Amino acid sequence: MRSRRTWLIVAAVVVLLATGFVVHLTRPGDSPPGPWMARPFLSIAHQGGEGEAPSNTMYAFRRAAALGADMLEMDVHATADDVLVVMHDAEVDRTTDGHGAVRDKSLRDIQQLDAAFHSELRGIRTGDRPPPPGYSPDDFTVPSLEQVLTRFPQTPFTVEIKGENDDSFVRNARLLAALLQRLNRTRDIIVASFNDEAIAEFHRSAPSVGLAPGFNGVLRYLTLRIRPIDGTVALQIPVEFQGLDVATPTFIARAHSDGYAVHVWFSGTAAETEATYNSLIDACADGLMSSRPTTLEHLLDRRGIARPGTVGTAACPSAP
Repeated sequence: MRSRRTWLIVAAVVVLLATGFVVHLTRPGDSPPGPWMARPFLSIAHQGGEGEAPSNTMYAFRRAAALGADMLEMDVHATADDVLVVMHDAEVDRTTDGHGAVRDKSLRDIQQLDAAFHSELRGIRTGDRPPPPGYSPDDFTVPSLEQVLTRFPQTPFTVEIKGENDDSFVRNARLLAALLQRLNRTRDIIVASFNDEAIAEFHRSAPSVGLAPGFNGVLRYLTLRIRPIDGTVALQIPVEFQGLDVATPTFIARAHSDGYAVHVWFSGTAAETEATYNSLIDACADGLMSSRPTTLEHLLDRRGIARPGTVGTAACPSAP
């Protein structure tokens, strides 16, 4: 463990020097609670709950919302005609019946695809089988981000900017900023990306929207406690990274003292079990990005944990 910590510290210093960031160390408790810390615990449906429904489809988002998810998480890429669509991968092959890169397809072309093709719900989009009651074939295609935002006008979102290289990340950041401003959706949104330049470009274009920093920003904060980019409202972190536990009570308490909410994602970094959920809730995480919203919802209900708009027990009684 010691060698892993040393490696991370060295890596952070190298990143810091290479990128020319100004060091801004925090002092414990020197910041007031941020806006996302004032909220009750959040059940965040990662990709709409990709462990239970086709990833990033309108069906997944509608289903998660009906289950009680408090926030929806999604990923965006841009089409050839500069429309942001909700998809995790840069290519459509893994989740649809199509082939090739999102960037090479128009919105019209990409929305002909069956986004549930590699699931038990394949064929609904193409009319080969009927949709479940209350849903339509359009719920099983690749939605545009505008369609999702319009369908859920009151729902908080985490939107992750994806890309294939620095240029595409920056392009997608600009498109996202323009869309959110055009739709007047600059509140109840957190914009995230692994790419720090995408986050910086987005912030320049839409400074009022809350951020979760990129990989380098989180790494510098984790190892050296250097503040992430201005506009940061939450740290979205894995359960662990290369064998190092990240979402620990100590780290979460430190982030809280600096005014940041902590949202934890899984994506293979830990088993999504009730035991794992319980340990992270007890560590005072502000929200969990679950691929299995049904499991998380049942756990939260049994524990009687307060959620936005509900009465219950605070997930973290010591939180402000």
